[in-house]
Amino acid sequence: MAVAPVTYGASTRPPRGDYSTAREDYTCEQSWAAYGAEEHALYARLFQRQVRQMPGHACDEFVHALGQLGSKSEIPRFEDISDKLRRATRWEIVAVPGLIPERAFFSLLANRRFPVTVWLRRPEEFDYIVEPDVFHDLFGHVPLLFNPVFADYMQAFGGGGLKAEGLHALEYLARLYWYTVEFGLIATPRGLRVYGAGILSSAGETVYALTSHKPQRLPFSLERVLRTPYKIDDYQDSYFVIESFAQLFDATAPDFTPIYERVSTSAPLPLNGRLPTERVYPPNALPAGAAA
Repeated sequence: MAVAPVTYGASTRPPRGDYSTAREDYTCEQSWAAYGAEEHALYARLFQRQVRQMPGHACDEFVHALGQLGSKSEIPRFEDISDKLRRATRWEIVAVPGLIPERAFFSLLANRRFPVTVWLRRPEEFDYIVEPDVFHDLFGHVPLLFNPVFADYMQAFGGGGLKAEGLHALEYLARLYWYTVEFGLIATPRGLRVYGAGILSSAGETVYALTSHKPQRLPFSLERVLRTPYKIDDYQDSYFVIESFAQLFDATAPDFTPIYERVSTSAPLPLNGRLPTERVYPPNALPAGAAA
């Protein structure tokens, strides 16, 4: 997610990236020719590691769309992916230098343009990176933009973000983004699957989110999510499970104004808290011989 740390909390330090060539809307050129052989090789290693984990972990919609990202051996050209996206769901991806302000981020989403960071992590950040890079944004976020329902949800989120800014409710909308787009789970007939980009681009959390007994997995409820803070420096204590992308879109379609008003008068819920009436989804069973 390429958005400023003020609300979404990637870091309190200045964001990485060269902003000197950014346009007024914070987009820039990808400058694909500037990537070196080592960067392409590192991207390929990241891609190959994560793609091996997807069967049995990622939702089918994500797995089926992975091939749309193009070559697995080098950083893709953004325009090639955009050509496919426009035909599929009328979306496109645009290059940005790094984290961008909320208004710019929401405006891009509302116009069906997803911002993708141009820089790639360093080799020593192979397993964990604080800010989203080109691998996180492309591998984690872009495949589900080929799904029409999820693509419409993302556009609606962008429009909702522009409205929330005027209602001083960005903190609540940040929680919705975090627990759906970044760390969401979906129930399927074969067990829980991941659709959140923050999990899908992390080797460790992909397995943890589905099989560990430590976190709780709760049914998605809009007001519940808006009342639940999150942490950025460790695996999550709670995940929220949707039954379908249609459920997610329908739950977030109404006017949030009265919901923001109710939530603002309620205390935040503990990260690992559970309401008396909430059920918990059990973790997926581990394969035979696998360690918990």
